[in-house]
Amino acid sequence: MPKGNLEHANISVTNPDRSAALLIDLLGWHERWKGDAMSGGHTIHVGTEHAYVALYTGPHVRGSFEKGNPLNHLGFVVDDLEAAEKVVVSHGLKPFGHDDYEPGRRFYFFDWDGIEFEVVNYE
Repeated sequence: MPKGNLEHANISVTNPDRSAALLIDLLGWHERWKGDAMSGGHTIHVGTEHAYVALYTGPHVRGSFEKGNPLNHLGFVVDDLEAAEKVVVSHGLKPFGHDDYEPGRRFYFFDWDGIEFEVVNYE
């Protein structure tokens, strides 16, 4: 049976620079690439050497996406949940849904476009 891993996710945002700064600060990632998108618009790739999130915008991207239509949330594992929450707050966003159940502690937040993120720690 084949084995694999997630290489990237491509999401639409209204301000890729702002979203990239959040993910870089929150996860210790770096900018891998930025430039014009294939069908117009602009994209920034942020992540690690092995995986990334593509942050795309174009004239048709309006924001205010509805949760679960079709994406419920993106989840990230961090080594320090309290420090991660401080980063989210420093970017003007509001954490919620703090919980502690097996296998880890977590919180959620919505970004400026209504995209939900889960941040979890398994220690």
